[in-house]
Amino acid sequence: MATGQLEDARIGKRAYGRVKSAGAFLGAGLLGAGLLTAMPAMPFHGGAAFAQEARQGPLPGSPPTFADLADKVRPAVVSVNVKSRGAAGETSQRDLPDLPPDHPLREFFDQFKHNQPERRPSRAQGSGFLISPDGYVVTNHHVADKVDEIEITFENEEKYKAKVVGSDARTDIALLKIDSKKKFDNWLEFEDTPPRVGDWVLAVGNPFGLGGTVTAGIVSANGRDIGSGPYDFLQIDAAVNRGNSGGPAVDLKGRVVGVNTAIYSPSGGSVGIAFAIPASTAKDVVDKLRDKGKVSSGWLGVQIQNLDENIAESQGLKTAKGALVAKIIADGPAAKSELKARDVIQQVNGRSVSNSRELARTIAALPPGADAKLRVFRNGEEREVTVKLGEFPANDKLASLQGGNDDSDSSASGKELEDLGLTLIPAPEFPGAKTKEGVAIVNVDPNSKAADQGLRRGDVIVEVNGKTVSSPDDVVDGIRDARQKNKKNVLLQVRSRDQQRFIGLPIDKSDEDKESEAKESTGSDKSKGKR
Repeated sequence: MATGQLEDARIGKRAYGRVKSAGAFLGAGLLGAGLLTAMPAMPFHGGAAFAQEARQGPLPGSPPTFADLADKVRPAVVSVNVKSRGAAGETSQRDLPDLPPDHPLREFFDQFKHNQPERRPSRAQGSGFLISPDGYVVTNHHVADKVDEIEITFENEEKYKAKVVGSDARTDIALLKIDSKKKFDNWLEFEDTPPRVGDWVLAVGNPFGLGGTVTAGIVSANGRDIGSGPYDFLQIDAAVNRGNSGGPAVDLKGRVVGVNTAIYSPSGGSVGIAFAIPASTAKDVVDKLRDKGKVSSGWLGVQIQNLDENIAESQGLKTAKGALVAKIIADGPAAKSELKARDVIQQVNGRSVSNSRELARTIAALPPGADAKLRVFRNGEEREVTVKLGEFPANDKLASLQGGNDDSDSSASGKELEDLGLTLIPAPEFPGAKTKEGVAIVNVDPNSKAADQGLRRGDVIVEVNGKTVSSPDDVVDGIRDARQKNKKNVLLQVRSRDQQRFIGLPIDKSDEDKESEAKESTGSDKSKGKR
């Protein structure tokens, strides 16, 4: 991202890396519409009661100060202090073996061991908030992931040990339970009604370890895609910094409208744009974590992508709506069905899907084992395919897509498609090739249409218009066939490192075709003249 980068509102060594605004992660989605189990009424009495306590502000319904609201919310917000062991692979003197007393290097080895630093535990701090009087706390997954000890600290300096009840990496929500039989007096509820753009919001947390910090702003956007899977995020302009992770964003009624999780920043500090997990998503996940300790969601087992106008035209579609199946994952649920690569999924169980993110959310909202009836567009006609969904696997178990090539310099040359700006060779001949299938791109003219569509050196063309290719001539034949059918685009299935996707490559008539047509036209005119 040229003008900045997304940085998660983490602290210390537990910071997220930079991420770009990109397409949906495959197979992920919104996790269904569960509801929290009943909880006792909390000490907030709604917007009307609060408005009666405050004097009229500069805007209708706005308080002249947030002090009363902050006083009510802050006691329920906690600091989440975590500790984990030193990173695996670090060496301490206890890990090194002893040499025999008479070994010639014994003295040197003992000195080396003595100078080695001890393995030290890492510490980090985030935020969280109490959601029930019996000690359940919501925070971010990235705050509580893979930690050995958790300590909860309240605003009044009360400290408690806590444990992880459950955590979900894809929504970045974790649920903790305080190890105490105490009944707590302050907790927060999730707001059922989504906020509107322009609504007031307070962000409460522990930025940079400064506990009990309150910042105010407004909801600046809804449904924001920040390149973190298919989930929509709430955008707010309250100051959120590292350490705010897991803290609540509350409305004027003191209800949680979002869980702070990320910031947009070129420097790591707040520039006034922050992102929160919407209350509806957090509420669903918390309920499932409390009930089963994990989140189970449907999995289709495909790699998907959005359509663009070029791909839609090449498929014979009038509009670029739906989700294109780029690849069927081996041994996944779709592999056992009639679903095929290049299918455009337009409906799931009668519900229309307009893009890949919407498809991912729709599928993941279904339980594992459910039948998903898909309306797909294939070869110019619609058909129905039923897939029995699997359970979305953990990230470390999700089968990685094979493919990818070495980008090392090479003087290899092949058949050059001058009009498209591509130079191709059989994939096995490409230096460092990890595949025996397809045709590798050796060079891409930076001013070509191929470059405009994102093709680059090292990409492997697997199919052209649904036909497998193994040589540059196969690619040329596929393009020529598309031109003869008056297609404006040719559909390429391309493998780029560990991703597979479709590209609609615009194709103009070649100079050779134009010259041939010109000769035919001239010959036809001459024949007419003779007659």
